[in-house]
Amino acid sequence: MNREYHTWFSPSLQRDMELLVFGHAGEPVLFFPTRTAHFYDYEDWLVIEALRHKIEAGNLQVYCLDSIDKESFYARDIPPSARIARHLQYERYVLKEVLDLVRKRTSYRTFVAAGCSLGAYHAANLAFKYPALFHKMVGLSGRYDLTTSMPHFEDLFEGYRDEDVYYNMPGLYIPNLRDEYFISLMKKMEIIFVVGENDVFLENNRLLSNALWEKGIWNALHLWDGESHKAKYWRHMVQLYL
Repeated sequence: MNREYHTWFSPSLQRDMELLVFGHAGEPVLFFPTRTAHFYDYEDWLVIEALRHKIEAGNLQVYCLDSIDKESFYARDIPPSARIARHLQYERYVLKEVLDLVRKRTSYRTFVAAGCSLGAYHAANLAFKYPALFHKMVGLSGRYDLTTSMPHFEDLFEGYRDEDVYYNMPGLYIPNLRDEYFISLMKKMEIIFVVGENDVFLENNRLLSNALWEKGIWNALHLWDGESHKAKYWRHMVQLYL
């Protein structure tokens, strides 16, 4: 299995960023890490190993991104407005820098966005905001509204709201989406949510899935036994849904 390490100084983030690429051909997958996790975790957790057959067969080329969650959503030492601003810098890094790398390595012009836990949020938010760039989104054990408090998970903006927060929470902006152009693009996308029946994020997934269906946007919501919010489950999920 082809494995490549890439690092460069990011103008968008003003810091060094790292990522891993697995595979030589196939659908390019932007694979976002879990909450505050790193670009090497999916490899360490054997999630990439679970995809070995698809990767070696040239069906998938997986880009494991790093996160800056500790500098954005989980940076309690800065105000909420600065947290969402830092997140938007990360978004620019992905759109302008990571996708430049991907485009140099593939003939595909649309991509797959995927992730587990908070990585699922990153994948869904990016794909739904920029549907012309993505033909598939896979969210495993995701939370799609970071302003909603629930057991063991708090409102990451401590009650603060502005337009940047609103337009980066799929659970908030999708129910109110009226733009027919965006809706038409999203109707072309394969959208898959997977969550455990006992996962605290279950209702969050159901609400977002229903909001998409109300717009006529196809999506699949797959429920797994128990909580299913660990790497041992994600290893099976990626084989089925990526």
